[in-house]
Amino acid sequence: MDTSRLNRTAAFGRTADVGALDEGLRQHMLRVYNYMLAGLLLTGAVAYFTSTSPEMLYAIFGGPQRYLVMLAPFAFVLVLSFGINRLSAGTAQMIFWVYAAVMGLSLSTIFIAFTGTSIARVFFITAATFATMSLYGYTTKRDLSQFGSFLFMGLIGIIIAMVVNLFLASSALQFAISVIGVLVFTGLTAYDTQNIKEMYAESNGAEANQKLALMGALSLYLNFVNLFLMLLQLLGNRE
Repeated sequence: MDTSRLNRTAAFGRTADVGALDEGLRQHMLRVYNYMLAGLLLTGAVAYFTSTSPEMLYAIFGGPQRYLVMLAPFAFVLVLSFGINRLSAGTAQMIFWVYAAVMGLSLSTIFIAFTGTSIARVFFITAATFATMSLYGYTTKRDLSQFGSFLFMGLIGIIIAMVVNLFLASSALQFAISVIGVLVFTGLTAYDTQNIKEMYAESNGAEANQKLALMGALSLYLNFVNLFLMLLQLLGNRE
């Protein structure tokens, strides 16, 4: 038996498998970023056009229904996060688009509270920060999972502090929340990107990959939006 030929054949097979995985991963990450970008564009468009209509603003925020609009995005995230295994890929995608649109409604007031110039400036700062950290998470060989629990605790702390500040209305506490939030969501961008990359290697099937890409896009979308809002609080110019 020609063992050298067998070894070369096995090596070629392993190389082909790695090449196929790399190409599949690139396509998967491109799908994730496309979903995320489309969601951001939808959110931004809905927020902007809602802010230009006093009638719509009053209909949304002029009564108790404003709490429904504010809490609805959180409900959509819970549905996707806990129900993704029971949903079809098409249904999950539809929920994602509805979620992005509803998020746009809830964020429409930023165009009233802040100047358009500062919103644009902060958006580009957010985009540059996000792209840098996501690229780091994708390319680094360092295991970022060790930071996951720390970042999660920071996220919980931010949520608790934001709820407390609804009653205190403290500008100092809001400043601290924004600073810590920038650090947490910057770290989560790198962590989630690496996690998306690693989960792809464990996925199986086109349906599973599509839903995995959608959930990856959701996590990165949330990081981007929250990072933008934290930076807007720090760097935005109010009307």
